[in-house]
Amino acid sequence: MEIIYEDNHLIAVNKTCREIVQGDKTGDTPLSEILKAWLKEKYAKPGNVFVGVAHRLDRPVSGLVLFAKTSKALARLNEMFRTGDIKKTYWAIVKNSPTTEEGTLEHWLVRNEKQNKSYAYTEEKPNSKKAILHYKLLARSDNYYLLEVDLKTGRHHQIRCQLAKMGCPIKGDLKYGSERSNKDGGISLHARKAQFIHPVSKEPVEIVASVPDDSLWKGITASLI
Repeated sequence: MEIIYEDNHLIAVNKTCREIVQGDKTGDTPLSEILKAWLKEKYAKPGNVFVGVAHRLDRPVSGLVLFAKTSKALARLNEMFRTGDIKKTYWAIVKNSPTTEEGTLEHWLVRNEKQNKSYAYTEEKPNSKKAILHYKLLARSDNYYLLEVDLKTGRHHQIRCQLAKMGCPIKGDLKYGSERSNKDGGISLHARKAQFIHPVSKEPVEIVASVPDDSLWKGITASLI
């Protein structure tokens, strides 16, 4: 577990594609519980330790996850995520080049609970939710392209679904059209950065999560880091 930010109210982790944020049917220990044990030991805290989950990352996605250490911070973080006051930036490695180097995608997403998958449409459908993101081509290698994604809405599998709809499925994402899986079982989508006004101190905060330690990520981002 890599801690990349901590103060009295917040703590952020750089998640690997093998870790889960909250408990699920796998029974694997989630980051929220690992953090509780870590904080309890670090600060020799008696009794229960508070760790609040303000947002989630899909298991195969790596990168920044922000947790609250106090109930006050959690309530305010939840509201900030709801209103879009936290700017989240993602990096995605895709196989195909986008038709334009920069653009905004707007779709209507329909979630299929049974398949745990979302489908993107160009017009509104029953039970659909509007999804908006902005993307920009940052770099390229011999076979892949690195996109920076600025999420304007937070929908189920939004980046994975919208990029696939654009013809640029994320490397390793078999569910959304990638031809092959990644060796580590994850997908090449990374929550890179979060920028916001601290919910308690009101100071500006910027947290950056380093990219996964593998040759493709290191190679394609070498000119940016």
